[in-house]
Amino acid sequence: MRFLYSLVLYLCAPLALCYLLLRGTKNRAYLERIPERFGYIPKPGSAQPVIWVHAVSVGEVQASGELVKRLLGAYPDCRVLLTTVTPTGAARVRSLFAGTVEHRYLPYDLPHAVHLFLRRINPRLLVILETEIWPNLLYYCKRRGVPSVLVNARLSVASYRGYLKFRRFSASAVGLLSHIAARSAEDAERFLALGADPARVSIAGNLKFDIDTGADAAVQAASLRRTIAAGRPVWIAASTHAGEEEQVLDAFDRVRRSLADCFLIIAPRHPERFDKVYHLCVRRGLEVARRSAAAGVEARDTDVYLLDTLGELPLFYACADAAFVGGSLAPVGGHNVLEPAALGVPLISGQHTANFREVIELFKADDAIMIVTDAAQLAAAVSSLLQDADLGRTRGERGQRLVRQNRGATDSVMGLLDKCLANP
Repeated sequence: MRFLYSLVLYLCAPLALCYLLLRGTKNRAYLERIPERFGYIPKPGSAQPVIWVHAVSVGEVQASGELVKRLLGAYPDCRVLLTTVTPTGAARVRSLFAGTVEHRYLPYDLPHAVHLFLRRINPRLLVILETEIWPNLLYYCKRRGVPSVLVNARLSVASYRGYLKFRRFSASAVGLLSHIAARSAEDAERFLALGADPARVSIAGNLKFDIDTGADAAVQAASLRRTIAAGRPVWIAASTHAGEEEQVLDAFDRVRRSLADCFLIIAPRHPERFDKVYHLCVRRGLEVARRSAAAGVEARDTDVYLLDTLGELPLFYACADAAFVGGSLAPVGGHNVLEPAALGVPLISGQHTANFREVIELFKADDAIMIVTDAAQLAAAVSSLLQDADLGRTRGERGQRLVRQNRGATDSVMGLLDKCLANP
């Protein structure tokens, strides 16, 4: 079965290359380091043992933050290599870890590419975040005696059903993992139903609750807010997708009927959409400042502030009086609400939140999030939070408390990884 899987991947490899070239026309970062996608990476400059962490994109990189810092502290004689699939993930690695880890793109799951990559880095341990199950990668790791651990492991209902269509193959791939540290009991049950060994499955909790907001976040945010929106009520629409910005701007128009000086920060999820969102705002007659070119912009001159840089979203969350987290009005599945919650920012989300179902249910149960279905409801939620400081503070404190109460997954995962590194 793995042979047929590999054959299909080889047949699709030209299409994958075309995809990179096509994406590169809109985002040149996709054209960088293409050979790495096929396993060709530079020779390491150090002979130190390698702990390899794979985090597919921005959300997973963010979730890995505290874990990677703990690994760096606990194993100073090792290098930490962090791989991603997307350029936005690569950019987040650079901003979050500031050169303390090495970054490479994960090779496609082609046997020769994986073999070349593993031979060059020779890792002691592979740590994979969430749902990245690549059969050839896991097979060659096991053949080389490299433990592979899936942490913060999750299986959405849709992914689970997809794996069930190829149950025997999925079971063989899952069986190659040394351990699965699931983030919830439901996720653990789905991995077990796929054929995972119960002795190799545990529930460690959600690493995303262990987010580090930074000791000086509030100070930096206060300074930034004085620069871009002094004295004005501020809300942010973050990680938005196509079809959501229109609803956000419709809501913004409604909010300004009662709060004329309201200030909107909008942060599209994907860099290739920055220009589209900018022109969308301009066509509506709004004065827009772009973060990438906003030096000297005064608060009174701007209606909308477009966050078109990478790695700064937490800082801008901290500037806001309310946060709408995107990917949730559009049927994407939602994005991470824990980042603004950890900062005490009151939360608003759309109804499409399958990617964070357990977290959203937890927040709903404590009345720590407002769920909306359209622009009118979004406007009403934003207006209520901006006009009632006590309401905003209460909801923000509830969310922040829930984040604190659910910390601890990193400790559980580190205990597991310590055992793997002690007994490779």
